[in-house]
Amino acid sequence: MRSVVATEPIPEVATVGGVVRGRHEDGLAVFRGIPFAEPPVGSLRFAAPQPVRRWEGTRETFVFGPPPPQEPLSPAIPAPTTGGEDWLTVNVWTPDPDPATRRPVMVWIYGGAYKFGSVDDPAYDPSRLSRDGNLVVVTFNHRVGMEGFARIEGTPANRGLLDQVAALTWVRENISAFGGDPGQVTVFGESAGAGSVAALLAMPSARGLFRRAVAQSVCGTFFSDELATDIGTALAGELGLRPTVSDLSAVDPHKLPGVGAALGARMSQYADRWGPIAHTSTAYSPVVDGEVLPTDPWQALADGAAREVELIIGHTRDEYRLFMALGGLLGQVGEEMAATALHTFGPGADPGHAYRTAFPDAPAERLFELVQSDWLFRMPSLHLAEAQVAGGGRVHLYELTWTAPANGGAMGACHALDIPLVFGTFDGLGGELIGSAHLDEADALSGLVRAAWTSFATTGDPGWPAYDTEDRPTRILDTEPMTTTYPEEASRRLWQDHVFTALPLITS
Repeated sequence: MRSVVATEPIPEVATVGGVVRGRHEDGLAVFRGIPFAEPPVGSLRFAAPQPVRRWEGTRETFVFGPPPPQEPLSPAIPAPTTGGEDWLTVNVWTPDPDPATRRPVMVWIYGGAYKFGSVDDPAYDPSRLSRDGNLVVVTFNHRVGMEGFARIEGTPANRGLLDQVAALTWVRENISAFGGDPGQVTVFGESAGAGSVAALLAMPSARGLFRRAVAQSVCGTFFSDELATDIGTALAGELGLRPTVSDLSAVDPHKLPGVGAALGARMSQYADRWGPIAHTSTAYSPVVDGEVLPTDPWQALADGAAREVELIIGHTRDEYRLFMALGGLLGQVGEEMAATALHTFGPGADPGHAYRTAFPDAPAERLFELVQSDWLFRMPSLHLAEAQVAGGGRVHLYELTWTAPANGGAMGACHALDIPLVFGTFDGLGGELIGSAHLDEADALSGLVRAAWTSFATTGDPGWPAYDTEDRPTRILDTEPMTTTYPEEASRRLWQDHVFTALPLITS
């Protein structure tokens, strides 16, 4: 439980929206639930975020703002309880809200398949990052699901990404008052949050809002405008409506997550039109619409769009094992399921043969896991790093190989294991993956990871060499970290000629 030190003066900060009052918690000044934009409801439903109106007096910022409407990530992970309309709020942890200190700033973007997520999740408590790194940490909520990412006629695409730009703009305009340096901002995110970081690197509206970025397990799904429009039509069709503002704005925001869940349960019926994404459980991704997001991140970085931004990019070794566990598939995958996955997600003309040749001793379940780990996270992350190098930029690559100890290590180095290690939080997600018997080992590794992330935010150097396409130096994050050549060479070769880009609508 957080302790409140009553003897210290109550921290108050003047922001562009008005004065906010926070609390002292364990040596930090903490502010929660500060609006960075007007609530996107009523006449602002499905609109780009609008500047927050100034308030009078002092606003107490003691509690998180309400989560945006969202559907569960899976039946095993229920959606948070929502309430209220102030979905667009930021939270700040700072060692001292003194403008003279000008500490580095880290800004977190949560994942959740672009349909789920809220910063009140205990896994995202950044207290240790702020204290250990002596820096300011910001988290914020942004719209997800239909509110944030569905393609709706008469509205801008990528409203969730525009929310992120608005939050980063708030940081630029206000963070010095909290003791942060607006010229030393690092964005970091995991999964869909890392996909969001990748998108921000390619977005003209985000240029200049951050100096560094960390992308943990980049989600490789980006939609073409045609595909997103077709999916938007199917989403609205679940309600018997058209995908227009006039039709959908009349629907209660808290009813729309059920629409996404209903379509997600039968997306495989659209495989002939939507391709591989139809075999996933989410109908949302950033849209390469030509305006908000002019091109996909891989092309943008190769063209030099992020040349001035220093990056860390990486992935876990066993990404997809988390989703297999959530779906009850561990120990259940046979040859037929593996063959289907290889055909659906693998690269080239005969991915099944290619994978079996590259991994001759791998059983069916391992092949099933490998190809989906590669398609969804590992190879998009590697290719994004290589695009940054091609564009003349700097990037540090890593792979997390430490095995999650819970359940006899069955989860391996799975997707999302990096979250408790980066934040040093071992309740909730961290507890489920790590377990109580291995906290000392996890905490020691977490200290190494946090030190690398906060050093990077402060100096641009995480402690290992930048990546290049000749020696391929990669940091292995484990109990005994080391730097070696990229360890997933077999997968790298399988995917070396594949081009990650916006997924198309299949029309023939």
